Amino acid sequence: MSQIHSFNRAILRKPGASVVKGLRAGAGGDPVFADVASEHAAYAAALADAGLSLTVLDPLEEYPDALFVEDPALVFPEAAIVLRPGAPSRAGEGAFLRPTLEQLFEQVIDLPVGHADGGDVLMLPDKVLIGLSARTDREGAEALIAVLATIGYRGVIAETPREVLHLKTASSLLDEETVLSTRALAATGIFAGLRVIEVPDGEEGGANVLRVNDRVLAGAHYPRILEALDAHGLNVMPLENAAIAMIDAGFTCMSLRWSAP
Repeated sequence: MSQIHSFNRAILRKPGASVVKGLRAGAGGDPVFADVASEHAAYAAALADAGLSLTVLDPLEEYPDALFVEDPALVFPEAAIVLRPGAPSRAGEGAFLRPTLEQLFEQVIDLPVGHADGGDVLMLPDKVLIGLSARTDREGAEALIAVLATIGYRGVIAETPREVLHLKTASSLLDEETVLSTRALAATGIFAGLRVIEVPDGEEGGANVLRVNDRVLAGAHYPRILEALDAHGLNVMPLENAAIAMIDAGFTCMSLRWSAP
């Protein structure tokens, strides 16, 4: 099993009823709260079944997007980092995560300047890619590189296509050598040196999958992605995520995962 995907702990936050008004790039309708709650509960159960001990936080009704805990923070075995999300409506979320992070990590570091979303941060075996986007600016990316260096990680800025909301909206690491990526993102060359499995045309919405221990959580409604993951020899667990996808979310953003001693 890939060590980069070896986890035994995770932090999640239950969705509040306000989640139906969460941010989205498109003009689609609102999801049904019961559907979001059901999908989130199934996701939590899948993480527990994969062997993770879960810390599940209460909803934050004043922050509709607060269930996406990976945007306002990053976690590593060495430390947690409280980020500065680029969307103004999410600016206060990190303060509500900090007390939990302080209980679980010896070191909690604040991003000092700029804006950075965890959805733009992709951990690779030899570096941490930080994608520039509408939510992560260059000042924030450079500040994050400096913070990562203090805990022993090498950060690298990645230029992403304009239409990409987050780096991990369009890509996911599958193992030490392989990444799943949309064709447009792969064409930028940011994954040079890695094997790239390209997302089939028309299934770009399923590019965000989550490798956790010996399995991969993936959207149930992307049959060709599921087929490609299976052909690569991965243990695939399809999950419903249609409601959560309506507010531009995927599997990586709903938890903070790490391997605790």
